[in-house]
Amino acid sequence: MAAALEKPQIIVHLQKDVNYTLYDAKWIPCSAKFVAMGSHPRGTGALQVYEVSSGGLELRKEAEKQTSFKCGTFGATSLQQRHLATGDFKGKLMTWDLEYIDLPVYAAKAHDGIVNTIDACGGLGIGGGAPEIVTGGRDGAVKVWDTRQQETPVACMEPDDDTTRRDCWAVCFGDSHTDSDRCVCAGYDNGDVKLFDLRTMSLRWETNVKNGVCCVEFDRKDIQMNKLAVTTLESCYSLYDMRTQHPKKGFASLTEKVKQSTVWCARHLPQNRDVFMTCGGNGSMNLWKYSYPAKRTHVDDDGKAEGVVGNVDLIQNVTVSTQPISSLDWSRDKEGLAVCTSFDQSVRVVIVTKLNRM
Repeated sequence: MAAALEKPQIIVHLQKDVNYTLYDAKWIPCSAKFVAMGSHPRGTGALQVYEVSSGGLELRKEAEKQTSFKCGTFGATSLQQRHLATGDFKGKLMTWDLEYIDLPVYAAKAHDGIVNTIDACGGLGIGGGAPEIVTGGRDGAVKVWDTRQQETPVACMEPDDDTTRRDCWAVCFGDSHTDSDRCVCAGYDNGDVKLFDLRTMSLRWETNVKNGVCCVEFDRKDIQMNKLAVTTLESCYSLYDMRTQHPKKGFASLTEKVKQSTVWCARHLPQNRDVFMTCGGNGSMNLWKYSYPAKRTHVDDDGKAEGVVGNVDLIQNVTVSTQPISSLDWSRDKEGLAVCTSFDQSVRVVIVTKLNRM
């Protein structure tokens, strides 16, 4: 028992039931507030701002918009503005000032159909280069946006017209360690994972993980590519060492099987990039710790450098919901504080203890 208590514990600190389907929640930077997004039964968009207080979760602001929200991010805004970027069910990308939420600050028709996924970089002091937003849609396109440029994406990666279009389910930024370097990773419903280099506007690497890709995330956006987590349907996730790319074998990787459920997302701890949480379709949360190998590269028989992947250990797991956990967001301000949404129409504030010992 003593040994078990020495491990980090995952504790549901606060829980709030809502009357709409929750798809995403994000902490508002430098605050004790978060925004929850989703869809009302009548097909309208739900957006609520909650504050963590001594009395529990206090609803500070809410709005109902014409179209359901699927995803959101603060990653392309400044700490002063803290504008929320959202993707909706009708393919629109919009940014919102949460103090004056009547009309969007920016709006563009991003995709034909649902904006499945969104990420951003260059804001909040994270990453070099311009503040940019990347979206992935049901139309199979991956688009990069700069909100200072109206209506037109700065980059568009999509299949040719005569090619079968696969749903893009997941996108993320990475490698943004200088003002000129930046990449986008995208995951698709057929298991394809593609890495686009935005500096050279080329496809740098691709693979297939055999199941639909629910989430992709680098352990950090603002460093040279280090590790990439890819979660999938059928109870699996893969972790890639992204420092060394072999000309034939690509990047070294490991694959872990979790309990019988879809792995909806993986989120790395902002304060420790080797700790990450995965969230499952059975309502479970699993905390993992990555350990590096003694040497990260070796030379193959042809004299080419090849990456060496480490290993992962399951540190803690807990089931918090009877339904899939659709999103998780760590607080950058308080280590171990997170907010998650699930399809039981509940938003939960979670505390993970003892992370400073890892």
